Amino acid sequence: MAEYLLEFEKPLEDLEQRILSLETSVGEDGADAGKIRELKSERDEKLKDIYSSLSRWQRVQVARHPNRPYTLDYIKEWSPDFTELHGDRHFADDTSVVCGLGSLGDVPVFYIGQQKGRNTKENLHRNFGMMRPEGYRKALRIMELAEKFNRPVVTLVDTPGAYPGIGAEERGQGEAIAKNLLKMAALKTPILTIVIGEGASGGALGIGVCDKMLMLENTWYSVISPEGCASILWRDSAKASEAADAMKVTPQDLIEMGICDRIVPEPVGGAHRNPKETADILKTVILEELQILSGVDKNSFLENRIARYQKMGVFQENH
Repeated sequence: MAEYLLEFEKPLEDLEQRILSLETSVGEDGADAGKIRELKSERDEKLKDIYSSLSRWQRVQVARHPNRPYTLDYIKEWSPDFTELHGDRHFADDTSVVCGLGSLGDVPVFYIGQQKGRNTKENLHRNFGMMRPEGYRKALRIMELAEKFNRPVVTLVDTPGAYPGIGAEERGQGEAIAKNLLKMAALKTPILTIVIGEGASGGALGIGVCDKMLMLENTWYSVISPEGCASILWRDSAKASEAADAMKVTPQDLIEMGICDRIVPEPVGGAHRNPKETADILKTVILEELQILSGVDKNSFLENRIARYQKMGVFQENH
């Protein structure tokens, strides 16, 4: 059960308390086991009803839930043999991004994923999932290893954006992201990107150039956060809900724009309520997509990615 309820889940508060009270006093196998199952069934029906009509802003809130699985939660579930690789070989090891190799089922893959923390101490260590230049350079180093050994790259996106600090700018934040875009476009190995939480700005795009992009159903992806957009347009971050609607940030919106290729369903009530089931669903989908990509000739990736991104958006040339 989630540790706390989001505002729109408050109608479930009484049910959650009753379930917790019964489980604490008698356990799920005790005399009141039938009552517990009945209450859980009622809660799940209400959850289905609530989650069937979430607004864009509510999906943003679910994507940010502190109990939501992060990159390392998925990797530990999928790849017990995961070996993390550190450092960019230039400046430092950026702990906001986790990189390494492991087996996903029978498929050896290289992972690159943004990692947030569960508490203040962890978030400071992980820089709230906001990558610095050395993080993008570490990610690029891993991608080049994947190309060298002919292994697919799986990137997990979950960031509020690239780190905007002075030090990051001094060390070439923009150049590092731009170089990743250039190198990823021509990488001669499959790249599969999955948005598992937030996907904001160049922070996400710097590891997000891909052959296929998947999104868990309660995630978002855009050039800026709804609060940031509202602050710029209306000088009022409280209008984030309006901004989310205007920007069309949800997976369904991005499917319609041709940016997202597949929406991955989450368990009832969101990934944070059942991380294990979410990981199992996502693993199956990733293996399906990697199987498809394994048949692509390595010399076709650049051409295919150019075609993919040229179809996005609308532009007009004035002479």
